[in-house]
Order: sequence, then C-alpha cells, then structure tokens
Amino acid sequence: MSDGRSGGVTRRYLLASTAVLAVFGVGSRAFGHTYRGGALPWEPNETQPPVPVRPGPWLYFTADEAAALEAIVDRLIPPDDSGPGGKDGGCAVFIDRQLAGSFGNSSRLYMRAPFANGTPSQGPQSPIVPKERYRSSLAALDSYCKTTFAGKGFAALDQAQQDQVLSGLEKGGVKLAGADGKEFFELVLQNAMEGFFADPIYGGNRDMAGWKLIGFPGARYDYRDHVDKHNQTYPLPPVSILGRSAWTVPG
Repeated sequence: MSDGRSGGVTRRYLLASTAVLAVFGVGSRAFGHTYRGGALPWEPNETQPPVPVRPGPWLYFTADEAAALEAIVDRLIPPDDSGPGGKDGGCAVFIDRQLAGSFGNSSRLYMRAPFANGTPSQGPQSPIVPKERYRSSLAALDSYCKTTFAGKGFAALDQAQQDQVLSGLEKGGVKLAGADGKEFFELVLQNAMEGFFADPIYGGNRDMAGWKLIGFPGARYDYRDHVDKHNQTYPLPPVSILGRSAWTVPG
C-alpha cells in the first residue's frame, strides 16, 4: 500500500482502473447463485430482486468494529478533490449488509470438507465464513494496535500510523494473533472496491460517487443515441436501479 500519491498516480486513480472488475465481481455476492449440490441452482420463474439498503443501525458490526472498518476503507479509498472516500462513499455500510446476508454465511457456496490449499484463482478454501473472518481479524487488529500504539485502536491512530499498519498487513509484516493479516487486508480491499462501485441499492457507492469518478452511466437502458459517438464522454449522469434522487417527486 502506497502513501496515496506516488509519481503522480493517486491511490484513487489506481482504484478506478480496477473498477470494471469490481463492479462485475460483486455480482457473485449480490446477485448470483452458486451450485450447492443436490438440486439445480435455479427454479422456473424464480426471481430474487435486490432489497434496497436503508439508513439505520449496523446489522452485523458492533460500534467499535464499524469505527475501525470505516477508518480502514477511508485509507484504502481516501477522499480528495474528485469525491468522497470509502467512509462517506458507504463502503462500510455495504460490507456490513453483505456480512449480515448470504455472503457473510457463505450460504450460496459449497462449504463441505475436506478443505485444502488451493490456487489464488480457486478462491477461499476454508471453513471460515466471511463474517467470522471479519470479526476475528478486527479483534486481532484492535489488539495489535493497542499493544503497538499505547492503547489506541485503529480508528484513533493518525493517518500516517493507519497507513503504516495497512501497509504492514498488505506486505505480511504485521502479524495478527489468531488471524491472517494479509488475507484480511485483501478481503477488505476487495469488498471496499465492490462497495464503492456497486449499485447504490446495496448501501455503498453513495450518491453514485464511484460511478461519477469513472464516468460509468449505471443502469440506463438505452444508449442508441451514443453508440456511434466514439471517444466521447457520455453526457448524462448515472442512474441506479432505484433511479435518481432528482426524479423523486416531493410528497
């Protein structure tokens, strides 16, 4: 993890360059079915429309866990003149709602033993489900920070110290008791990108900030007037599955 700007390339720029993968990667968690054995992964006429995330209390995280995670995602995606960071972009809310649902329990994945070390392309090979990994890793991170920084948890550290810890997790130099720090860093980074670029209906990408950053038009249904306009910026603002706030008629 860099300091956010190196050689003229910002961390947000690097993040935006991976946006397409993140947008489509989130489908496996928010939309997709995975074969679990014993039955087809779908039924005729079955639909699973997304349930809009509404503002409210945390569904999975405790207040201390949420504060630490908001601080983490705000260093992974720091705010700048181009828009909000991970915290104000709703990344922690997105992750919280995902952990409270099927993703957190791995309920749509095959989770029977035996578990063996796989290749990176095979994904996680572990009986530990994401919500358990988050809880144990955040607890281990809190213990590490308080031991290393005179009783301060991650959220209480200054930005330079937070970057120091995250860089150590990324490179494997920071060891967490009872948790794999590097694996946790990679999980949070992936989920933060998903939250920053997913449809706002899932709680992240607040006010479509991620889409505005990369010029993604969102869920617009008709592009016929722009198909032949090559190398031209799409002129219309992005649209969520829920539409746009500007379209809401005051009650």
